[in-house]
Amino acid sequence: MALPVPPPARVFAELLPTPAPAPASAPAGGGAPPAPSGREVHVSGSAELSAGPDRARVSLRLGSRKGAAGAARSSVSRRLEYIAQSARQRGVTEENMTVTEDFSRVEDTYQMEAEVCIIFSDFGKMQNVCNLLIEKLGTSVTISPPHFYHTPEAVDTLRRQVCVAAVGNTRRKAQEVCRLFGQSLGKPLLIREEETKEWGGHIDNHLSNSPDSLTLQERIQNATAYASCRVFAVFEIKGKENRRNKLL
Repeated sequence: MALPVPPPARVFAELLPTPAPAPASAPAGGGAPPAPSGREVHVSGSAELSAGPDRARVSLRLGSRKGAAGAARSSVSRRLEYIAQSARQRGVTEENMTVTEDFSRVEDTYQMEAEVCIIFSDFGKMQNVCNLLIEKLGTSVTISPPHFYHTPEAVDTLRRQVCVAAVGNTRRKAQEVCRLFGQSLGKPLLIREEETKEWGGHIDNHLSNSPDSLTLQERIQNATAYASCRVFAVFEIKGKENRRNKLL
């Protein structure tokens, strides 16, 4: 996916002479407080960040068709217990495993089908579990390709990080403008988020549009989320830059 070109940064600075402070009565024990200079630097800047998926869902399907109901149930139950035990031994909690079972009569036989959905936050453990089950259960279990997604918490974190990064970039640009004119940057007077964009990736859903031919890394890349943010800020210009601080 081609990434959008970020908008050019806009920098506006007002470097007018500092007006003389208005007369004011001196407070007890000191001189009059300094009046605001009225000089400002206006800066707009942007940032773009990405975040890989933090969850993966794997579905395992298995079944048995026997002439006796008990035999069909027993065949599936043994494999279900092995799958659950293997996952637990590798740190998967019960709350991240969901089992659904379907028992039916087909002509003069009994059919037992089951599906296990396991959610992983550690993709290395996911590969270890899947490789073990393929090795031990073979064709008696069908493992679907992993579906990668973002939790709402991960998406919120990306949004906050890209906004903070945009504000940081904007402040650094304002500092560079002030240094160009030998001035010192003051406190922020206004910070406004002007535009945010998000693309790519997806949050939790049960359907994946990725074809089965994709590799694991390609699936992770397809599920990576991107966000951009543009902010506008106004900073006070304090005055001449302190030469000692400039050398530091």
